[in-house]
Amino acid sequence: MASIRYIVTDVDRSVEFYRDRLEFSVNMHNPGKFAALVRDDLTLYLSAPGAGSGGTAGGNPEPGGWNRFMIVTKDLDGLISRLNADGAEFRGEISEAGAGRARLLKDPSGNLIELFEFK
Repeated sequence: MASIRYIVTDVDRSVEFYRDRLEFSVNMHNPGKFAALVRDDLTLYLSAPGAGSGGTAGGNPEPGGWNRFMIVTKDLDGLISRLNADGAEFRGEISEAGAGRARLLKDPSGNLIELFEFK
């Protein structure tokens, strides 16, 4: 199992985003401070800036950047359409090169999730 930590500006809003839009289940949730979400073999830890040891590791972490994890889908267009209907925000357009197609989705704090479909 892999795990990733994202620093988010609003833990509760981010929990709703990942749970309701990307089918994560909530394993732990300390409102406003921390959450642990699970999807398949991935555990996603969400921390408010400065909350706990993970929220201060390495200085003063902030959300956003280009680091991301990937969610593989068999219907990229359908997933993008559903997310658009929910008001999701994306970075850039669909890229179609190499092994498949991808689009970058932003979470409520600007952290990226790569939505990927193999050819």
